Amino acid sequence: MLANYLIGLREGLEAALVVGILVAYVRKIGRRDVLFRLWIGVGLAVLVALTLGAVLTFGAYGLSFEAQEAIGGSLSIVATGFVTWMVFWMLRTSQNLKGTLHSDIDKALIGAGWGLVLVAFLAVGREGIETALFIWAAVQATGETTFPLLGAALGILTAVVLGYLIYRGLVRINLSKFFAWSGGFLILVAAGVLSYGVHDLQEAGILPGLNNLAFDVSGIVPPDSWYGTLLKGTVNFSPATTWLELAVWLAYFVPTMILFLRAVRRGPKKTPLTATTAPAAPAAPVAPAPAAAAAARAHPTTPAPTTPASAESGAVHRLEHL
Repeated sequence: MLANYLIGLREGLEAALVVGILVAYVRKIGRRDVLFRLWIGVGLAVLVALTLGAVLTFGAYGLSFEAQEAIGGSLSIVATGFVTWMVFWMLRTSQNLKGTLHSDIDKALIGAGWGLVLVAFLAVGREGIETALFIWAAVQATGETTFPLLGAALGILTAVVLGYLIYRGLVRINLSKFFAWSGGFLILVAAGVLSYGVHDLQEAGILPGLNNLAFDVSGIVPPDSWYGTLLKGTVNFSPATTWLELAVWLAYFVPTMILFLRAVRRGPKKTPLTATTAPAAPAAPVAPAPAAAAAARAHPTTPAPTTPASAESGAVHRLEHL
């Protein structure tokens, strides 16, 4: 349940931040008329994710045991690839996510602006498809349904609330640290999902070595015990692990975690500032005319009141500096 909660929280928070940036920018440029189209794209993305989850859950009914294991193992491997790509993609592009989305919106608003539906659909749909696929793989690995789905739903709900609070400026969190810590844990979870996928392919007869166990600690960690269930539900630990499962787990986890830690330590790349032209000399101050100075003293300028547009600009500013 904890692993699925984290998956739902991380993926949901990414989607919530994306939606917040899109909404804030559309309002900032004064195109409230296209907000409905933006929400259409978001709704279609959610619908596709739910449909994919339903197909994965109910589509395998009626197939043979070997076919179910083959499909489950293959999709677990695909889910591992998706979550790995997502973790490194977020580290690489999080600093320029705002600029990319703004550029996409500017292009989509040419003409009637229906292209914004596609922008919102692609931006949110990627997160939804990854979430559906990875949660399904985690559910298959644990062999349970209620608690993993409940954990994922709670994670998504928490992400929606956090996204709204961040958009309103009521909550500030260090997103760099959040994505770094959650990314490291997801790599550990993904290693377990990959290992379980290999086990499924062994049971389907596609891969060999089903009975060649590297270790069997079922007597120390019974699968039906609370700690065995906890280990299975968080990192997909199997008390009876084959040599091939162990080899695949190590081959994925060790190099992937090393690359991830190096990327976190290196941080985002910063573009060096280059001087293309010589800076202009500052203009000499101009003394105000006596009449203008007297008028300024008699009628001091009052600050302009805060308008809804400036408030929306503040929301964009907060999202830009997360």
